[in-house]
Amino acid sequence: MSATVGADPECGGADLPSAPSAEAKHTSVCVCTYKRPQLLLRLLTALVAQDPRGRFTYSVVVVDNDRLESARAMVSDFAVTAPIPIRYCVEPEQNIALARNKAVANASGDFIAFIDDDEEPFPDWLVQLVQAIERYAADGVLGPVVPRFSTAPPEWVVRGRFFDRPSPPTGTWLKWKQTRTGNVLLRKGIVCDQGTQFRPECGRGGEDTDLFRRLIASGRRFVWCAEAKVYEAVPGERLCRTYLLQRALRRGASPANQGWPVLISLLAIPVYGLALPVLLVFGQHVFMRYLIKECDHLGRLLTFLGAKW
Repeated sequence: MSATVGADPECGGADLPSAPSAEAKHTSVCVCTYKRPQLLLRLLTALVAQDPRGRFTYSVVVVDNDRLESARAMVSDFAVTAPIPIRYCVEPEQNIALARNKAVANASGDFIAFIDDDEEPFPDWLVQLVQAIERYAADGVLGPVVPRFSTAPPEWVVRGRFFDRPSPPTGTWLKWKQTRTGNVLLRKGIVCDQGTQFRPECGRGGEDTDLFRRLIASGRRFVWCAEAKVYEAVPGERLCRTYLLQRALRRGASPANQGWPVLISLLAIPVYGLALPVLLVFGQHVFMRYLIKECDHLGRLLTFLGAKW
């Protein structure tokens, strides 16, 4: 039984074990969640079933970004019988960057893994990440996120591969635009300093690519591990044009996409606008692919002009 808690006043449970020895490094798996108890329960079930193969110990930190603490009861009940320590914390301000910083502050050990609450790891996910970070002496390792649809997607979604993400060969060194926190393992030290935390101004999204952009600029290196896979739940309501376009607008609005890229958007918006009617002839999937690009640029430009949504 392993309900755990630390010094943070918004955490609850029993103290974490002392830091593991150098021979048995410790990994904290961090999960930020907001009002998705069923998906969170499925994730926790998969996390406690991970097999470290004797290479490391691990624990879980859950940060509830709901000030009403809607996940507390479920996590507390689950932690009572879990074979690993599980710590529950609350970040009352709804801001994903602050929630991630809260997770880092309550993590212990040598490595920090991030996985989203709507994801589910393969059984060897964590050991693959740890093996890769040691093999390549990297500052962090990222892995694939595989979509798992709750309902059959429309043909134009399948042909357009709108939920597929690139997966380069294992050992590929990554650029910041290839990074995210949906499936990542980091050396804890690189995200503990004030200058290398998630920025609160990115609290509506883009906080992960913003962090990686700054870390890579400072000389940190991140590698890909194609074997460290997780599933991502894709509910039926996401299989529509409205969701994809809104997602593109939010992505474009990220502070990481401001600055000189706005100049590119000023040129791209009219070009895509003129091309879209022609692209419709090539099928819905082609039309939507470029309409999404248009919304990326629109989100960037509107944010630069001070628009809020």
